[in-house]
Amino acid sequence: MRPGAARPLTSSPPPDGAAAPPPVVRPGHFVPRREELRELGALAVPVAVAQVGLMFQGVVDSIMVGRVSPRDLAAVALGNVYFFAAVVFGMGVLFALDPVVSQALGARDEEGVARGTQRGVVLALGLTVLATVALLPAEPVLRALRQPAEVVPVAAGYARASILGVLPFYLYIVQRQTLQAMGRLRPVLVAILVANVANVLFNWTLIFGHLGFPAMGAVGSGWASSGSRIVMAGCIAAFAWPHLRPYLRPVRPEVFRGAPLVRMLRIGAPTGVQLQLEFGAFATAGLAMGLLGTVAVAGHQVALNLASLTFMVPVGVAQAAAVLVGRAVGREDPWGARRAAGAGILVGAGFMTLTALTFLTLPGPLARLYSPDAAVIALGASLLPIAGLFQVADGIQVVAAAALRGIGDTRVPMLVNLLGFWGVGLPVGLLLAFRAGMGPPGMWWGLAVGLVAVAGMLLRRVRVRFGRDLRRLVFDTH
Repeated sequence: MRPGAARPLTSSPPPDGAAAPPPVVRPGHFVPRREELRELGALAVPVAVAQVGLMFQGVVDSIMVGRVSPRDLAAVALGNVYFFAAVVFGMGVLFALDPVVSQALGARDEEGVARGTQRGVVLALGLTVLATVALLPAEPVLRALRQPAEVVPVAAGYARASILGVLPFYLYIVQRQTLQAMGRLRPVLVAILVANVANVLFNWTLIFGHLGFPAMGAVGSGWASSGSRIVMAGCIAAFAWPHLRPYLRPVRPEVFRGAPLVRMLRIGAPTGVQLQLEFGAFATAGLAMGLLGTVAVAGHQVALNLASLTFMVPVGVAQAAAVLVGRAVGREDPWGARRAAGAGILVGAGFMTLTALTFLTLPGPLARLYSPDAAVIALGASLLPIAGLFQVADGIQVVAAAALRGIGDTRVPMLVNLLGFWGVGLPVGLLLAFRAGMGPPGMWWGLAVGLVAVAGMLLRRVRVRFGRDLRRLVFDTH
């Protein structure tokens, strides 16, 4: 078998006793059994809690900075957009660990797990350099994008203060993805809890000026975020060391070989581009709000922050689904892989249905959590019902993409994101916001259309791709 080749799985007989899977996989073949739902729940609940905890740091940043001024809230919004625009590609590249590690575990290939994890660390170091280079010119870039003049210097300061946290953030992802694949999530939860406590303390100290530090407002929040990411990476390493040590020590010389690293990049880079496209669509929407003024940016941040917070639950479900699909592929169980994908999509869509109802019924009280400013509250409350309407599609698309990632299918989801967000969602949103004069709500309606389009295309891809032979990813030959 040539390097990087994948070995087709031997299809296990389906539950009805047929000798082979049907040529076309039908929706009923994705219906999960109680066993798959229990397994998904056991993994997804702690993963989702960890995702919410990670996102909650940003919620706390926005709530605390919102007490300073609308300008500082808008600066955190722009600075945070800029930071994640710089690091999100690297996040996606490191998500290649999902199929690599989980499939190796399913195949009981301990050396494969070790090589994959160590290559993740190598990639994290290189990606940190790229992200740092992107973060340094924040101020001229934001000025070129015609963001509010009073907000740009503060937002740029926030982005520069975040540089210190890039490497810890990437190392946290490497450790988290490996531990998720192993099903050992207690260290992840402990690290998130400690990091959130540290973030509140750092914010209180640096935003408002306590314990002898000057009051730095939004820029202080950027330093606090970096500090909490350092704490998070350190905690997960300390608490998970007994589990990670066999895979991190000794260093395998082959992890520095160029060819396997390139193959791993071929799996991860499309996911990185996919996340960049999706995040870029929402970032572009945020930048469009900057053309409409500071209140528009702040109100957009309120709705986006809440929508992103609820989105973390299906992201957790998606991570769990990718792991379970990968394990099934590794142990040569294609029917289990299909049911794991179905379980993830069902649970992700179900949860987002509940959050949609919340956004539709309580927009005002939710918006008031973020700002005392009447104009910001009014705009945030007008956007939340729109966010509620696209919640279900958002949950479906993230889980479907993760299920495809579990089998190593990352290129088509990237193209789907390009078409759905940039070919449909953004053009519609910009047209409604500026040409039709709808302002921020018009931009959000465009995003909703894009999400529905992406969800529909990815669901079809899941049905088609899971109907073929499912193959384990192999990067090394002996």
